[in-house]
Amino acid sequence: MVKAVLDGGRSVVALTGAGVSAESGVPTFRGKDGMWKKNRPEDLARPDAFAAHPELVWEFYNWRREKMGQCEPNPAHVALARMEKTLPNFLLITQNVDGLHARAGSRKLMEMHGSLWQVKCTVCTHAREDYSALPALPECPVCGHLLRPGVVWFGEPLVPGVLKVAIDQISKADVFLSIGTSNLVQPAASFYQLAKDHGAVTVEVNLEPTPNTGFMDFALHGQAGDILPELVTGLSD
Repeated sequence: MVKAVLDGGRSVVALTGAGVSAESGVPTFRGKDGMWKKNRPEDLARPDAFAAHPELVWEFYNWRREKMGQCEPNPAHVALARMEKTLPNFLLITQNVDGLHARAGSRKLMEMHGSLWQVKCTVCTHAREDYSALPALPECPVCGHLLRPGVVWFGEPLVPGVLKVAIDQISKADVFLSIGTSNLVQPAASFYQLAKDHGAVTVEVNLEPTPNTGFMDFALHGQAGDILPELVTGLSD
């Protein structure tokens, strides 16, 4: 049934969260992955933490970059890239910062929380994509001030325009997919309601039920890497 809904959808928006990348071995920082060197990641991914302890925060992010560099896109990432090529109007919105969707081939992609592979200056407008090993305290090549990870930290607003585009596209969608997200973080946790309010069919794909499960039109529970390839198989080219 969900496959038929997708095949008939003129406009499809997919939202992905940490569960998709967890299948590639990316730490989710929940459960056994919940600490890093006795620090809670939520306490490091903050502007005030960076201001007070920039070397510690960069050590954490360089460790994350090293870990992500060892991970590969999984079948869920690949299926979403194929969905983009198959469906006439498709947008992928991700809360993940690991870059695995892009590596899998997704191009109609919005990285809501930025990317670990982006760095930007804390003073001037310099920003770049950088996959190299970075020093403990990387400096801006333009002005010499400290660089920071190009991600959205707790307490920071989203990149200007990102939320507006997301709301606009979700409002026009026939089908909204929520994949591998616990639906606990706003504003993404409310995207399904926006989609429903505008008449979209809503589908949850997640390892286990979430707070939004009972409000979805369809809920498919299991590994996204098992479910998404099945949904993509047979879609009209």
